[in-house]
Amino acid sequence: MSERLSFAAVIQAIGLPPDARVDMRVPKKLLLEQGAPTSADKRAIQDGLDELQWFGACKPTTIGVPAFRDEAREYLEIAVVGCMFRPGARVARLIELIHRAIPYPVFLISQDDGGTRLSTAHKRHAQNEAAKTVSELLVVSPPLAAVGEAATSEFLSSLSLSGLTSQTLFDIVERWRERIEALDAARKMGSFLLLASQDSIEKRRLALAKYENLLKERASLVAQAKRSKQMNEQVSLNLRIKAIDAEIDRAKADISGGAS
Repeated sequence: MSERLSFAAVIQAIGLPPDARVDMRVPKKLLLEQGAPTSADKRAIQDGLDELQWFGACKPTTIGVPAFRDEAREYLEIAVVGCMFRPGARVARLIELIHRAIPYPVFLISQDDGGTRLSTAHKRHAQNEAAKTVSELLVVSPPLAAVGEAATSEFLSSLSLSGLTSQTLFDIVERWRERIEALDAARKMGSFLLLASQDSIEKRRLALAKYENLLKERASLVAQAKRSKQMNEQVSLNLRIKAIDAEIDRAKADISGGAS
């Protein structure tokens, strides 16, 4: 599998109906106006974003799935968007800014020199500004080439709109989030697995976040232990590292769908 999966291959995997296709280039100016709260973000967009393409609009009239409304959200559309980043771009921040700038939930296909990533996030009404929305619960896949061909193939097959259990547009976003999390788990555990119960999905969601935090904490402690010149401190740090290793093992069990 090549390092970059084409936009067309992902669109095909989604099964975007012809009526949902938009295929319009989005001006960088729009992102600068709507999604760049700081001068550093503006520079990141100017220097790092090469192309932004609006591929499709998943609406009740284009995909046959009802809109969603409650006190916090109104989903009238899911935008399917692609972006190309330049070498050296601040990829993580730019992905966040794109999801923030577009007023609808977004399924984003992003490409950079590290490969192809997919991401999505929920949107809710801003608390103090009724006309604005806030992006939340963003999930970003690892580069697809880093996961492995078998898991990536299963992941792409699971994205099809026709195969999702979805009563509303909210459900579509949630199902895509679950699949991106399953791909992240596959990178860590070796196999792509969609979990059946909401309890298991939430448990894995929490375990993935915990696993990443534990790895960062462990790396910090290992660095401290290497720098330390005192035996007592080294012993204390090594004991903490062993305790974290045990927590990492428990997180792995939750990620794989097993009991901790």
